[in-house]
Amino acid sequence: MRIGIDLGGTKIAAVALDDQGVERARTRAGTPRAYDATLADLADAVAELERAAGPARGVGISLPGVVDPAAGTVRAVNLPWLDGRPFAADLAARCGRCVRIANDGNCFALSEAVDGAAAGCDVVFGVILGTGVGGGLVAGGRILAGANALAGEWGHTPLPWRNEAEDGPAEPCGCGRPGCVETLLCGAGLARLHHRHTGEALDPPEIARRAEAGDPAARATLDRHADALARALAVVVHILDPDAVVIGGGLSHLPGLAGAASARLGRYTLAPAPRTRIVRARHGAESGMRGAAWLWPKDNR
Repeated sequence: MRIGIDLGGTKIAAVALDDQGVERARTRAGTPRAYDATLADLADAVAELERAAGPARGVGISLPGVVDPAAGTVRAVNLPWLDGRPFAADLAARCGRCVRIANDGNCFALSEAVDGAAAGCDVVFGVILGTGVGGGLVAGGRILAGANALAGEWGHTPLPWRNEAEDGPAEPCGCGRPGCVETLLCGAGLARLHHRHTGEALDPPEIARRAEAGDPAARATLDRHADALARALAVVVHILDPDAVVIGGGLSHLPGLAGAASARLGRYTLAPAPRTRIVRARHGAESGMRGAAWLWPKDNR
């Protein structure tokens, strides 16, 4: 049995999984705004799950931000009290279990690679589309974080084949650079795209609702968004050539997104009919904590 915890800016969600990935127990609580209190609440969650499901071989933590797994430290905008602290070592001392930590995008990709929509695939790229745009990379069942712990941060690369008439001007990104993939593919980017072509100020759920009802303007917006996604993923295919791209996050529920991006991908890759599958996540919002649990794989590497 292993424990996975999704530590976010507002909530702590934890699950106990057995070797078959079957959930044995779960718990949820709010995230405190201080370091010691966070450690205490995480240790309490581990103890509660172990009372319900038995001793864990290890604890995995999924969180937003840049993670240095070797040092066990984190740099997270939404969890600033963790910055620079020996978080993994301190939590291990509190709960009496070995602790591994990873970025939430990587945990998402790992969850979907182990027993999700990309189960059985060797190279899996996970895409998170929501308030921001993130991702993660798994090969051979293991996360590849990279030398700088930045593997998968494709949202902060330039949008390729930008067409200002269709995409609009390069918007400033939260990272400080203009024209990143995130600025068009995130929720606010989708809303800007629709407003640019229609003059209507609608949020993504309303755009999706209208598209499903047959509104041609909303459908055109989703087509433009899917085309931008295909362009951005073409670069990923040329560098990593994954077996599967799994889409998660709030925008993964846009009607027809995975299929539309898949249909367009060959326009931008050297392979006119790429074998890379683009699919929606199986575990959805559960992927963070499930992927954290799978930081302790069946062979306990």
